[in-house]
Amino acid sequence: MKILLLTPPMTQLNTPYPATAYLTGFLRHQGYQATQRDLAIELLLTMLNRQGLADIYRIVEDRYAEVDDDQLPDSIYHFFSHYPLYQQRIESCVRFLQGKDPSLALRIASRRFLPEGPQFEALHQMEEMSGEVLEQAFGALGIQDKAKYLATLFINDIIAVIKDGVDPNFEVSRYGERLAASNPCFDDLYRQLTETDSYPRQLLGQLLETCLDETQADVVGITVPFPGNMLGALEIADHCRRIAPDIKIVLGGGFVNTELRTLKDPRLFEFVDYITLDDGERPLLTLLEHLRGQRPVEQLFRTYRLKGGKVFYHPDNPELQDFPHQSTGAPSYEGLVLDRYLSLCEMLNPMHRIWSDGRWNKLTVAHGCYWKKCSFCDISLNYIGHYDEAGADIIVDRIESLIAETGQTGFHFVDEAAPPKVLFALAKKLIEREIVITWWGNIRFEKTFSAEKCRLLAESGCVAVSGGLEVASDRLLRLMNKGVSVAQVAQVTRHFADAGVLVHAYLMYGFPSQTEAETVESLEMVRQMMLNGCFQSAYWHRFAATVHSPVGQHPERYQVRLQPNPNVRFAENEVAYIDPVAADHELLGRGLNKALYNYMHGIGFDYPLNFWFDKSVAEPDIAPDLIEQCLQP
Repeated sequence: MKILLLTPPMTQLNTPYPATAYLTGFLRHQGYQATQRDLAIELLLTMLNRQGLADIYRIVEDRYAEVDDDQLPDSIYHFFSHYPLYQQRIESCVRFLQGKDPSLALRIASRRFLPEGPQFEALHQMEEMSGEVLEQAFGALGIQDKAKYLATLFINDIIAVIKDGVDPNFEVSRYGERLAASNPCFDDLYRQLTETDSYPRQLLGQLLETCLDETQADVVGITVPFPGNMLGALEIADHCRRIAPDIKIVLGGGFVNTELRTLKDPRLFEFVDYITLDDGERPLLTLLEHLRGQRPVEQLFRTYRLKGGKVFYHPDNPELQDFPHQSTGAPSYEGLVLDRYLSLCEMLNPMHRIWSDGRWNKLTVAHGCYWKKCSFCDISLNYIGHYDEAGADIIVDRIESLIAETGQTGFHFVDEAAPPKVLFALAKKLIEREIVITWWGNIRFEKTFSAEKCRLLAESGCVAVSGGLEVASDRLLRLMNKGVSVAQVAQVTRHFADAGVLVHAYLMYGFPSQTEAETVESLEMVRQMMLNGCFQSAYWHRFAATVHSPVGQHPERYQVRLQPNPNVRFAENEVAYIDPVAADHELLGRGLNKALYNYMHGIGFDYPLNFWFDKSVAEPDIAPDLIEQCLQP
């Protein structure tokens, strides 16, 4: 039996999403013929060449044939005006971002090689405010990085053309996200799948036909890590039905695990045969045994199928267990053409760019979260609530296996929060065994990370960490059961920064009972921490109550009243709620993001907080040197 595992559009462009690599390694260890392809990167590269741009130009020209030039979207107008340059230079630019033509950096960095469209506008504005921004960011000799940033803006201009003129669902890291995310009804996706035939969808069909011809697969498994993958996954499944109707199609992944746990709409099974939940190893293995005639259908494990025209779910089987983390084996990237991914630089910030720049082997240090108490988090779900560690020796063995297979020594540990105990043991093993790697991952900013321990992690190859500061308010941190304080986060992040490790902070606003004053105070905390070198990068998330979190399951503890949708038949995750404490979170969010964007570029630390908001806000009632005092020994 041959299994083909697919990643649909869209995901990161610089490195493969790890789900298929995990399952490919596991299935091969179990004796199955498993292959994998990343149709996200393959689809994009099919458009980012001379022929692809010619097709895009033709489609956009037809669509806007009756529109006057002054009524065209900026992206389309600039594309039409500079089309010969776009077509002439797109393939060179892609090769450069793939690391195959480094000498081109000199021409790109000159600012005379690439046409600069609307996506360059933010750069132009920063240059007006602060002069030579690129020189400040990259210096006189940072030609490669400067060129990578400019080339990324060039690619983003083309993506904007595709979105504005070819397919409104298309974006760099998501595809049709609004059709799937927390959508209680399947109608929007179903109409898109049955009534439209976009250019990206046509290309997907061509790519899939080639994959099926090469692999002769009996089973196709499609991972859906995010809402922005669901449309692409179902378009692939639809093509598969038409090309090879006998192939069995299986759906799984993070979006499925989170949002389709109360699935009722049978129309989804017009496109797929089975849907598995949570860790994929046991459900998929059980399904394959059934398809081989080795297990009756009644013994499927955490799997949806259609039965009598209705959605039927096979729950956990007490005779079967998930595979422990130590037994899932090392991931395998074989089948993914690693030298075709694009290393992008999306922001002039050294920490923020790590997500999109460079090729990272992805590993999980431990399954689930060792803390699993945060009230905003989906801790009732298996991938967070079930904690299981494999131990440092096994993780180091997997690191060596991946280095041997890929030739790459960069690692991203994709844990919800990597456990400090295992990280410290891992660091010691890497040093003892003289294994040279570069790694980063997500942590909790807990006091275990002393200055000494941070130096140990840095010596082992740690270059960056990310973690949650969230609301930056001690009252709200206690309410959300985060287990940290503002002072503690300041101290821990500074320990990492002093050890030479870049730090990214996840931030949140709009948590139940959060007032406008507390939100502005949080921004001041962030300003002081960044000014004092605690972290270099951050991102504000608007709080959302989810059905799997403590807030969603026990709203009375947070003084909110839920407004659930009683007619959910498809996706369910975010749930509306009423907060008795009124604040204009939309307005505040705009100010928070504007301020943070400038802070990450080293701009505006001396501006009054009122500058960032569309209305006057009260100055925060905290000392201007509060964080500085927290950092005193």
